[in-house]
Amino acid sequence: MDLVACAPRIPVPGETLTGHTFFTLPGGKGANQAYAAAKLGANVAMLGRVGNDSFGEAMRKSLASVGCDVNAVILTQDSTSGIAVIFVGDDGHNSIVIVPGANALLSTMDIENAQTQIESASYVLLQLESPMETVIAAAKAARAAAARVILDPAPAPARVLPPQLLQSVDILTPNETEATVLAGLPPGRILAGEAVEVGRKLLDLGARTVILKLGEQGCVVVGSTGSEAIPAPQVKAVDTTAAGDVFNAALAVALSEGAALNDACRFANRAAAISVTRRGAQSAAPSRADLEAANPQH
Repeated sequence: MDLVACAPRIPVPGETLTGHTFFTLPGGKGANQAYAAAKLGANVAMLGRVGNDSFGEAMRKSLASVGCDVNAVILTQDSTSGIAVIFVGDDGHNSIVIVPGANALLSTMDIENAQTQIESASYVLLQLESPMETVIAAAKAARAAAARVILDPAPAPARVLPPQLLQSVDILTPNETEATVLAGLPPGRILAGEAVEVGRKLLDLGARTVILKLGEQGCVVVGSTGSEAIPAPQVKAVDTTAAGDVFNAALAVALSEGAALNDACRFANRAAAISVTRRGAQSAAPSRADLEAANPQH
């Protein structure tokens, strides 16, 4: 569950700011992606755990409201639901602290028990808010089921991703911070001109294709046969929370419908651009009608 406090800017260490807005909204990287993909019209199932509390019930209802299958979203006794405390500045930038709660209890056995959902999928989207051994098990199960795997390496890992995970990943989608951390560089912004070099470092780690998400700069696709920078629509950002999740969801939806990778990235850029003009995570995800209204030629 996202606990969101909005203020003129994000506080610095030791500082207390007076904010102007507070609200709670269902979140979580995996759930955001599941929600956004379902809202765009895909057939989606979510695998995960929530606490047996009011937050957990609300999060399952939110996913179900857009048609997402929540049969494998497990209510976990004696655990709180995962929460994220999010500070949002008026410039749209955010800072987030997560407390995993029930997410930390998602197990390899849960993946085995969700074999039906995995075997029926053409794409499996993974993130790093669950235990690494569980993420690896899900990636291997997806690979065995001939599904393509899209990994959002967030939150940024403290060390290099395990080779047994990257070997099962078709598309790696880091943002700027995650890309620099994984590439062994100081965390920070990546200019579009630098992205290809960073992407190649990540290919060397074992990823088959890398899509670097560069915010308002769009994204850069780096693969074994070349690279391409794909600009994003220019919009006024209100809240960038979950923009990367919307990108990943829309990417998977477009690919599952047969789009070429670069065209799927353009579709994903448009969806993410709409999301940053709205506050919240799942509440900011666009519908198919929203995309068509913003881009009638598409």
